[in-house]
Amino acid sequence: MTTDPAPRRPLTATYRLQLHAGFTFADALRVLPYVEALGASHVYLSPVLTAVPGSEHGYDVLDHRQINPELGGQDGLETLAAAVHERGMGLIVDVVPNHMALVSELWRNLPLWQVLREGPEAPTAHWFDVDWDHLGGRFGLPVLGQPLEAVLEAGELTLDVGGHDEGGAAGQPVLRYFEHVLPLAPGTDRLAGRLGHGPATVTRELLESQHWRLGHWLDAPDVLNYRRFFEVDGLIGVRVEDEDVFQATHALLLELHHAGIIDGFRIDHPDGLADPGGYLERLRAALRPGTPVWVEKILEGSERLPDGWACEGTTGYDANAAVTAALVDPTTAEAITQTWVETGGTPDLDDEVDRAKRQVVADLLGPELGRLQRRATAVLPHLDPDRLREAIVEALVAVHVYRAYIRPEEPVDERDHAALLPLLEGLARARAARPDLGVELEALGEVLADPAGAPGADAGSARDLCVRFQQTTGPVMAKGIEDTAFYRWHRLVALNEVGADPSLGEHPEVATLHTWARHQAEHWPLGMTTLSTHDTKRSEDVRARILAVAGDAGAWEHLSRASLEAADRHGVDRPTAHLVWQTLLGAGRVETGRLHEYLTKALREAKLHTTWVEPDADYEGRVLALADEMVAEGEVSEAIGAAVRDNRLTVRTLTLTQKLVQLTLPGVPDTYQGAGVVDLSLVDPDNRRPVDYEERVDRLRRLDSQGWPGDLSDEVLWVTSRVLRLRTWLPKAYGPGASYDPVQAGDHVLGFVRGGCAATLAIRAPRALGEAGGLGETRIPLPPDRWQDALTGVVHEAGATGVLARDVFADAPVALLVRADDLQAGG
Repeated sequence: MTTDPAPRRPLTATYRLQLHAGFTFADALRVLPYVEALGASHVYLSPVLTAVPGSEHGYDVLDHRQINPELGGQDGLETLAAAVHERGMGLIVDVVPNHMALVSELWRNLPLWQVLREGPEAPTAHWFDVDWDHLGGRFGLPVLGQPLEAVLEAGELTLDVGGHDEGGAAGQPVLRYFEHVLPLAPGTDRLAGRLGHGPATVTRELLESQHWRLGHWLDAPDVLNYRRFFEVDGLIGVRVEDEDVFQATHALLLELHHAGIIDGFRIDHPDGLADPGGYLERLRAALRPGTPVWVEKILEGSERLPDGWACEGTTGYDANAAVTAALVDPTTAEAITQTWVETGGTPDLDDEVDRAKRQVVADLLGPELGRLQRRATAVLPHLDPDRLREAIVEALVAVHVYRAYIRPEEPVDERDHAALLPLLEGLARARAARPDLGVELEALGEVLADPAGAPGADAGSARDLCVRFQQTTGPVMAKGIEDTAFYRWHRLVALNEVGADPSLGEHPEVATLHTWARHQAEHWPLGMTTLSTHDTKRSEDVRARILAVAGDAGAWEHLSRASLEAADRHGVDRPTAHLVWQTLLGAGRVETGRLHEYLTKALREAKLHTTWVEPDADYEGRVLALADEMVAEGEVSEAIGAAVRDNRLTVRTLTLTQKLVQLTLPGVPDTYQGAGVVDLSLVDPDNRRPVDYEERVDRLRRLDSQGWPGDLSDEVLWVTSRVLRLRTWLPKAYGPGASYDPVQAGDHVLGFVRGGCAATLAIRAPRALGEAGGLGETRIPLPPDRWQDALTGVVHEAGATGVLARDVFADAPVALLVRADDLQAGG
């Protein structure tokens, strides 16, 4: 089956849908009328290839040759695509090139099963990033619940023949360990007698003859020798840098693309690949001209996406960070900082990040550190291995971005200096922090920067060290910052988002947003912009509520003091209490089950008092009891209710401001499922709950027939639908070539003009503005013309000095003024 090879509508906006067994292609089909009516040009799907049965996300791919039957299979995808294209829309699919699933039923991953059965000589051995030199050419599997001798003594290992329902294992001799199924190397089953003819004994000799090696899970740092996705043992790295692996893992998606079924791609975690830029070049060459590709790339601080990457831009974490930072009220920043200090929490975020990254390297990334040490020792045999290990740790911690982009085979004199700079800066910081390791860090830096030029080095080990180091800095950043430090440092948790810098909240400014937007307009005009994703720590509307009350210093201080007293009564540390009340402030009266699940995850991710590996039930219970009290009764509960009521106008302002700004910034706005109305969700899995689309359809239908909305969800949906529809017929304002010009109208007006014809305007720090007496005679400098608000229909005549701000915001705290002639011509 093929469909029209090109969407009828230009790319203007995407709508993200999370697929799983409970929300299939057929369910997505039923949602299409809503997505179309909203104004999105493209439907944006989570991964569609066959994943682990029951997967809620699809990033654990098992079979690249098949569309996930749990989602409806290829027929279901093609039916959905045909319906999408009939509406003149396009279909974007999420791609997972970095890893595959390594599950207990290993036969489900046929290429990996072949490797475990046949070892490093297997036809698919090069698919997977395995350090075969470690463990003598065997694949390490640290899956045992106790040491091997104890497992053997307990008789927990059994021999069997694969059942007819076990895929590639069917009829083959296998070893079973509870739910784990492992293949035996050809011919080795004779060491245990003939299977199926009486009892067979699992012996040391039998185990030693396999291409895999079992180990206790506590021995993972020494036994695990394959590259993982972050610290997840169940996701094994794939080597798509090899042409045949790329082709095998992408063949079906490319076939569907060239058949006109898939129109664009989102690339998951490209920083995990050996050569992200090279991968994108190969992918671009395999696609139809003009096919959009986005990358899930976390940019830190002033870091920018490499200019040479063959893609449209990022998936929008950088846009989210810029927008949220611009909403922080600067007048209360000092009070927010002081309340955090009073909890006893770490004052400086950088200190917390440093500690967290070191802990992650030591506790979670032992296998990765061991591999780097082995390679460094091979390349630099004259240096002490233990000191080299220390130097590697210092370098990993000191790199402050996800990775550098050094291609080992690329001549140094042809290399882009920007690709090398993060590494050089990190090594300089490491030497400053540990001058006693100066010799080791200097030698390590020379190899990492120029593996081909390392004097006397083992060329293969030097290249491997360079590539593996770059693949490891990302996990150190992700696990150290987003998944550890951000669960410890709670100054203002609305800023603790992927790719964001929460410390910017201490000195907030709008200039950061304008700088980012100008760069986006010039370099990545089709990069995505977003506020909520399947990975955000809190939905956009949770963050808006927290930011709104953060603009009320009195309410914030009262909440903090009351929570500290409650924490002391419950025996809970004060910094954690600071997280709990902010969570309730943002998420509202969240159901007990959702609240407990979120807080348990947050506490364990923090790794301070309890962890996933060693949970402290007593500590967790005290925190949950504190949270339950804050929900149900007492001073904190009452204070949260009062703070939200007293700041409801600020909540409204920030909720609408962030939505309007995101939708009109340079780029392609993405709406995460359900985010078209107020959605108070926390981190996954909370943000992947079912969406009531029938309610949204009814709400949008009512708005379209009756006009200007009533409640805040109405207003969010009104802004979203009006702007997305406007983008479809006003390319001069929102197309790839549209200019971006900041509006300078004082500290309390946030605004910019797109393409000279559409002005996004919003009130900033509204509570402080009210306390200062309002907008007064503030004027917004728009060119003389008739400007019509695309949201309210009100017309404003701009004179030589622009328009009065109080007139612009008379009906709402946001406005989208479009030159009247352009609006009337298009509308």
